[in-house]
Amino acid sequence: MATTTVTLPAKSESAWRSPLISVVPGVLLLAAIGYAGKFLEHFLNASAKAHHWRFPNIEYVLWAILIGLAIGNTVGLPILFEAGVATYEFWLKLGIVLLGARFVLADVLKLGGISVVLVVIEITLSLALMTLLGRFFKLKPKLTSLLAIGSSVCGVSAIIAAKGAIDADDEDSSFAIAAILALGALSLFTFPAIAHSLHMNDVSYGLWAGLGVDNTAEATAAGALYSDAAGKVAVLAKTARNAMIGFVVLAYAIYWAGRGQAEAVSNKSVFLWRKFPKFILGFLLMSLLVSFHAFSKAQVTSLGNLSKWAFLLTFAGVGLRTNFRHMMKQGLRPFIVGALGEVLIACLTLGLVVTANRVWGV
Repeated sequence: MATTTVTLPAKSESAWRSPLISVVPGVLLLAAIGYAGKFLEHFLNASAKAHHWRFPNIEYVLWAILIGLAIGNTVGLPILFEAGVATYEFWLKLGIVLLGARFVLADVLKLGGISVVLVVIEITLSLALMTLLGRFFKLKPKLTSLLAIGSSVCGVSAIIAAKGAIDADDEDSSFAIAAILALGALSLFTFPAIAHSLHMNDVSYGLWAGLGVDNTAEATAAGALYSDAAGKVAVLAKTARNAMIGFVVLAYAIYWAGRGQAEAVSNKSVFLWRKFPKFILGFLLMSLLVSFHAFSKAQVTSLGNLSKWAFLLTFAGVGLRTNFRHMMKQGLRPFIVGALGEVLIACLTLGLVVTANRVWGV
């Protein structure tokens, strides 16, 4: 019986390798900006100490974001770097998974349980508030829905997940994403300043950042800008919030399908699993492994340091991907609705955290 040897053409290998090669320049740029942020923090702090200057201690997180903002809003981002810079969300998810090594399961259950209660209240209030504001300012109904979903759950990711589910227009999703991104960038400067003026402790502030800042990247950065401990709590609170994305998007999909303006959801369980952010399972698994001493102390420390480096790439990407000129072209009304809603949501979530602090002593 004759045998046939099949030889794959050379271009198949190059086609497989080309996507990987295409991200290298952008990832190297993210790493360079992140390292530059680290260097600036140490260099300026050391210089200030040596020369007895009164210079504020600016964390590497903010330096990385500022450098990215400066590049993205002046010279712009050459196309060579776009694919790699777009991986900043991957580094964010990897950082969150690795951060699970810095939580024992008891911490997750305690703070996570409190977070879930606060998240349910926050989501309910945010959805109602944004819907009322959207109707008052006469925004298109589906644009209002996208703004409500984005501000209540997890920002851009929630908007993208909801766009197809409710059959929203590209223009509506662009408006909503631009508003959420601009307001997320502003939160990096306002949340830590307000918290310092109120003398909030790390846990309370971390909870507030995780509840009040929409995008996961910005919530993580806002927490880390305050302190390392606050950054950890912000990620945990935000992770609890992200876990609700499937339920919120499903509710809106059913609502719009009932009005004949979206495709009906045939299998709710499959829909929820498809929308559920899988990196949350990685975070919980890592926490479980640490709780059962699967890693040595040195290995846990190394995993924690790796999560910081992954976040450095994320923060650099946040800056590079924030283009204020492009956002302002989207129009003012969504920004007005978004800004009013975010200010009110920030106040409401701050009130929730203060109440939780009194009730549970967080």
